[in-house]
Amino acid sequence: MSERKKTFWLMAALVAIFMYVGNLIAGEQGMMTALLMAGGINFVSYFFSDKMVLSHYKATAVSQKNAPKLYEIVQRLAKNAALPMPKIYIIPEETPNAFATGRNPSHAAVAVTQGLLNLMTDEEVEGVLAHEMSHVRHYDILIGTVAAIFAGAIGMLGNIAGYGQYSSGRQGRNSAGILAIVVMPIAAVIVQMAISRSREYKADEGAALLTDHPEWLIAALQKLDNYAKSLPMKRASLQTAHLFIVNPMCGISGSLAGLFSTHPNTKDRIERLSKIKISRK
Repeated sequence: MSERKKTFWLMAALVAIFMYVGNLIAGEQGMMTALLMAGGINFVSYFFSDKMVLSHYKATAVSQKNAPKLYEIVQRLAKNAALPMPKIYIIPEETPNAFATGRNPSHAAVAVTQGLLNLMTDEEVEGVLAHEMSHVRHYDILIGTVAAIFAGAIGMLGNIAGYGQYSSGRQGRNSAGILAIVVMPIAAVIVQMAISRSREYKADEGAALLTDHPEWLIAALQKLDNYAKSLPMKRASLQTAHLFIVNPMCGISGSLAGLFSTHPNTKDRIERLSKIKISRK
């Protein structure tokens, strides 16, 4: 199955889950309401999901004037990838990490944490940003952000459905409530994982080819993985974890993030990168 078809069916699965939770809340009427809401979510996600995610992480836009080195790296990568210059944001977090968002390459944004700039070399930062620019190039950014918004909405509907089941006193409320509160949001996260994992490998390869230095991203991934395990991001959420280059929640013990992974194993990613041969003139 092609990547485009796979993504279509996975996104359809998110809509189906959303409608099913709507059915738990109010039967057929709830299901139809959920379908209309899904259409609205798709519309809002297309035009505003990037702003919503950036706002959640309190990201601040920067320019060539106040972040010249960062701007220069992104500008060089955009030129090499034949992409428009994206907007650049810095997230006030000490844990090194990064993500890209936006509805298409002409409306893209890349965001890096302050920790990434503080703890990485310039080459490692470039490797990370090349990975994010590869996501932009492959049109991954809209899909990932829409999936994040849908997963959050499914979780919210699950809580509403569970509350309704428990407060209504209906027979079977225990099983329905558990299904609404736990199973459906987890199903949404599983779909997110399926959307995310294969795209990470592709973006890693794209970064290696874009920089001609796979070792830059290899070194960055090693650091990113270690810091994510020992210093989790404060504002990280399960719904948006898949957007980042490494899972920002993998170090939170007792979390659902410990049971599921939105990213391929870092060791596997590094092994694949190590096998990429770059011919330099």
